[in-house]
Amino acid sequence: MNNPPRHAPFDQAHGLRQLFAASRQRFVPLVHNPHVAFGGVAMERLCAAFGEAGLHTLVVDAADTASPAHELAQVDLSACIEKLSGSVSYLAARGLPMRWLDARGTTGGFLAALADAAPRAEVILVHAGASDIARLFSRRMPRPILQAADAPQSLTHAYASMKLLAQRLSVLAFDLVIAADGASPRVPRIADSLADCADRFLGAALADWALADPTSDPHEPVPPALCRLAAGQLNEHGHADASFHHPDPAARALPVARGWSAAHAN
Repeated sequence: MNNPPRHAPFDQAHGLRQLFAASRQRFVPLVHNPHVAFGGVAMERLCAAFGEAGLHTLVVDAADTASPAHELAQVDLSACIEKLSGSVSYLAARGLPMRWLDARGTTGGFLAALADAAPRAEVILVHAGASDIARLFSRRMPRPILQAADAPQSLTHAYASMKLLAQRLSVLAFDLVIAADGASPRVPRIADSLADCADRFLGAALADWALADPTSDPHEPVPPALCRLAAGQLNEHGHADASFHHPDPAARALPVARGWSAAHAN
């Protein structure tokens, strides 16, 4: 007797829900770039993409531009997590990872503390500079997401971050989110230029890139390219790559944490 056919996921959201059936948390490193204006837009759009799959995201902002960690964070980390919506929570964490610095110069203990403090967060988006990302993920490095904008300095910094992670952790695959006006004809060339430098000088590659347009309406559907990038971050086993659907249009616009947009507006 033939086995009944397995039903393929009918869209990315369904596929990701299947992937997370075992309730396994996934850490996503987002590398801070001080030359990216509206950097908070990239975080918001990524959270929206994860939310399309019904996943709850904890944003851990440990960049130099973030708000400082609450004084109680080392005592009760969970009490310092702010709920922004049904699918997004936020933790101001500037300087916080270094409180978990060990004798090897790594801060991976902070990730374990985050997992314990937010057991219902299926995605933990860690936003920090490249050096801090290297210390946090020294034992196992997921594919980092770089950021860039329509400015030469941002591209130089993105490449420097890529080089640092390649040299310290032998990371050779990256994703890229470009925070820029989608009408700019230079946007595709930004990704092409970074990919070319990565290949020629580091032997590295861009797995995917997507645009986070700060001029777009946050109530509009998440762009397919950004959904694809988010799915690739979570999907380690190559599930089908289709389009996200939008079960709740009212949930597309994400509230912003106090200081989140202000800290990353320039």
